[in-house]
Amino acid sequence: MVESREFEGKTVDEAIEKACKELNLKREQLQIDVITSGSSGIFGIVGARKAKIRVSPKEMLPDDQVKLAKEVLENILNPFDVPVVVEGKIKEDQIYLDIISNGSGLFIGRRGQTLDALQYIVNKIVKKEISQCLPIVVDSENYRERRKKSLIDLAKQLGRKARKSSRPVASSPMNAHDRRIIHLTLKKEKGVRTKSKGEGAFRKVVVFPVKRGNSSRNAGHGTNSRKDPPQAERDD
Repeated sequence: MVESREFEGKTVDEAIEKACKELNLKREQLQIDVITSGSSGIFGIVGARKAKIRVSPKEMLPDDQVKLAKEVLENILNPFDVPVVVEGKIKEDQIYLDIISNGSGLFIGRRGQTLDALQYIVNKIVKKEISQCLPIVVDSENYRERRKKSLIDLAKQLGRKARKSSRPVASSPMNAHDRRIIHLTLKKEKGVRTKSKGEGAFRKVVVFPVKRGNSSRNAGHGTNSRKDPPQAERDD
């Protein structure tokens, strides 16, 4: 449910101006209900009353959100001297924007870093226009799905290596989204647990081997009174 707020001013227009400034929204983006129109009273002194309004951000239909997000991304990509087509649709309760271009590698970047940057900017811009907006995913050449499959394979390799060597194994530094895929994949694997370590851009996933007696799946059945770490830690 969209939250409503009340604003006052000498006139209705002044109250609306205050609402627009504080909410950082345009007048046409607000649902406005006038509670009192206000009165200047006698000679502007006696009996003067302020105007009061109740406002709430207008909700935009999903198809209109897709249209806006698509336009924002197209405007960002326009300066690039590469032919580009952006297709948009609703996919799994998200706005999915697909960049189609012969130079898609330029928009994907190393390990998807350029895509991530574009996605961040588009989400920021659209959420300034729409308070209640679906999450926006920016993709190209199905990179997101290919990257996910690659990370799942990597997670399984790290799990096998940790179990075989009985020693912790670390991934290379990863962003939060990629680390989460590693955590979720190995949560289903027996004999290992995961933990994120490091700071900022150097944060990585460490996979620890877990002895059968200390596995979180058997928590409470061993003689060790220390509580075992969870099988897969939630990343931040």
